[in-house]
Amino acid sequence: MKYLSALLLLILVQNSSWSQGALPDYFLDGKSVVLISNSPQAKPAMEWQNIAEIVHPAILEAGGDPVSYYELEDIALSEEIQAGYAAAFNKRIIRSIIIITRKANGGLALHIAPFSQNKNLVPSSGVWGIQTDSLDLLVENLINLGKTSRSNNLLVLEVPEFPLSESGIQGAKKFLPRNPLNLDVFKLGIPLSGSTGDAGLLMSYRYDMLGKSEQAILAEQASERAGLEQLLETHYPYQYEFLTTVKGDAELVRERIQFILVKLEGKEGDLMQSMGLEVENPEEKTRIVVKYYIRLIIRDELYVGPVWDADPDWRKALASFLDNLKINLP
Repeated sequence: MKYLSALLLLILVQNSSWSQGALPDYFLDGKSVVLISNSPQAKPAMEWQNIAEIVHPAILEAGGDPVSYYELEDIALSEEIQAGYAAAFNKRIIRSIIIITRKANGGLALHIAPFSQNKNLVPSSGVWGIQTDSLDLLVENLINLGKTSRSNNLLVLEVPEFPLSESGIQGAKKFLPRNPLNLDVFKLGIPLSGSTGDAGLLMSYRYDMLGKSEQAILAEQASERAGLEQLLETHYPYQYEFLTTVKGDAELVRERIQFILVKLEGKEGDLMQSMGLEVENPEEKTRIVVKYYIRLIIRDELYVGPVWDADPDWRKALASFLDNLKINLP
């Protein structure tokens, strides 16, 4: 937990200064992808694609070469999906990741990070950023920055591109709509926030996450463990163990931990599609929900359970998921 607190505190310190110094060299000499997180509460209401269309010319004026735009929440659904996009970005020789966050109050933050070339997508430090009170001001800032920058990006796209999911990313691992066996034999490992490394860093740029104070993060972590213990005592009759540090699969298996409880958070329709479930009108299922599943380490199988039990409240989602583990069990 301390790991995540220090990590997010570093971001907060960076964001508090918001130095509009020189744009990064890797932004001015190489291709970028743009990830947008747009609060549905922000006024005036607009889709994330509208933001891309407005800001794209300004990014060009600043000297960037944005080759594709994505909604951040689509990519940050899981480590597996992030890893798939990272592989695709490596093939396209992407040098930088641009993240635009539009918060509920209408304010915007823009970050430019060197592409990490792995599933994290962005590093934990060395991220350039600015913030403004409106989209118009963000555009103005980018244009002004371009006046003092020398770019090596010459052949750029005049309009933003919104590619479909990179081939092979969705469903790179198969989610199984049933329960795992032998939960009564081996321990269930339960990672606490911050114990899974840097892969969750991208989610910290989401519109409802960016800018949280260290005190708020620590309070949420303490509440998380207390809530987990209470729910597990009531709803899970087998052995479990909290994971507070990063451990490899081999080490976990040696400790008789064959299963890992995994928590995903994102737009409901996107989560259902990423798990290979049939869903009508997924674009209408926009509420942010939590969904739990279990990974069987030795086979790397992902069990989502026989019933869709996601909920905006992680406690309700977990209680339902644990209760549904009893379905079809002897």
